[in-house]
Amino acid sequence: MAFVPFEIGQLCFARKAFFALFPLMPKTALLKVDEKEVSLPILVGSEGEAAIDIGKLRAETGYITYDEGFANTGSCTSAITFIDGEAGVLRYRGYPIEQLAGKADFVEVAYLVMNGELPDKNQRATFSKLLGDNAPLREGMRRFIQTFPRDSHPMAMLSASLNALGAYYPHLASNNHQRDLEHFDEAAAIAISKVRTITADIFRVSNGKPFNHPKPTLPYCENFLHLMFSEPYSDYVATPEVAQALNLFLLLHADHEQNCSTSTVKMVASAGANLFASVSAGVNALWGPLHGGANMAVLEMLKNIHADGDDGTRFIAAAKSGKGDRLMGFGHRVYKNYDPRAKIIKASFYKALASLGIKDDPLLNIAMKLEEVALNDDYFISRKLYPNVDFYSGLIMRAIGIPENLFTVMFAIGRMPGWIAQWREVAQNPKLKIYRPRQIYTGKTIRDYPADR
Repeated sequence: MAFVPFEIGQLCFARKAFFALFPLMPKTALLKVDEKEVSLPILVGSEGEAAIDIGKLRAETGYITYDEGFANTGSCTSAITFIDGEAGVLRYRGYPIEQLAGKADFVEVAYLVMNGELPDKNQRATFSKLLGDNAPLREGMRRFIQTFPRDSHPMAMLSASLNALGAYYPHLASNNHQRDLEHFDEAAAIAISKVRTITADIFRVSNGKPFNHPKPTLPYCENFLHLMFSEPYSDYVATPEVAQALNLFLLLHADHEQNCSTSTVKMVASAGANLFASVSAGVNALWGPLHGGANMAVLEMLKNIHADGDDGTRFIAAAKSGKGDRLMGFGHRVYKNYDPRAKIIKASFYKALASLGIKDDPLLNIAMKLEEVALNDDYFISRKLYPNVDFYSGLIMRAIGIPENLFTVMFAIGRMPGWIAQWREVAQNPKLKIYRPRQIYTGKTIRDYPADR
């Protein structure tokens, strides 16, 4: 088999600039397989991203493409989130993350991500009321959470609890997309609101503490902190700085394009599964340490540095020599520039620390040493190893008092609007096909069962 370059007319170029300059040129790619030439359409997104549509490749040539881990494969079209990793750009529904972080809160951004537009005053009020009305858990759900062993991992408890919502709200979980979409607003509000109550209940029961009840007068983040930390004899009142830090943490994690957990949600949804079953699957994918455990890995690194009696100096030297442990929380698989989320959350992080009176924490001191070096040392700058959002988010969670085994659960709370929005795109797709990747078989060829066995 021989391949020739993909051709657009006579040019081998398919990026935004080409189509801006030559809008009338044919948007097709020519692939030569053996002696057969196949013309494949080129799809161009609204930001100029180009993809070769191989939908008819197997039918016309007998070949499939091979792309380990789907790193170069577009599995869908989506109108939710745009990322330019090289330029350090993140936008929800066209809005730069910097603007949203400066002007909106998590609830407003959740509405935007799920519905495509910012809510007006009435829409915001209606959505907020839906969240408030759906914050409490039914007593059966609370008893269900209490049945888990005390040492159960919170992600296992969260996944099971979210999936169980389909049993408590069967009219929202028919596994018929058309019917489930008729009740989308209610199902979305239940998922976004109850995930925080479930999380707080998991924390409380794991620590042998009584459950708290939601307060409808409190905003989303303040209500969550109340559910987590209030006691029968003392209400927890979050400082504005802490509430804002939590708001930003959730807002900055609301969606992030077609990552592992999001792709899992969409794959499950493609089978016709309801919203609760699909986001539960997303939780399971997020539980994997290669996806949702980055902020925990940062804290583990800091604790190891401290245990070695190091202030970070020796660790940095070892990392630069290539002989030390991996530097966690620096650089990013997607962002080849500064993670735009890190820039935003950094300032909020320091304000939260000040409001909590945290000044001399050994892990914090090490973290600040690493940050200072990474932002000023040519070794890190040249390799674009800037602090990413996970570097700060783990420290924020620790400062607030959230235990490490809940860090990934907090990630799931923030990502819930994105999962819901992505599920909706699948459910609304009139051309929906069940996700069914192909493979290259590398096992044994046909053989006979032994006659003497």
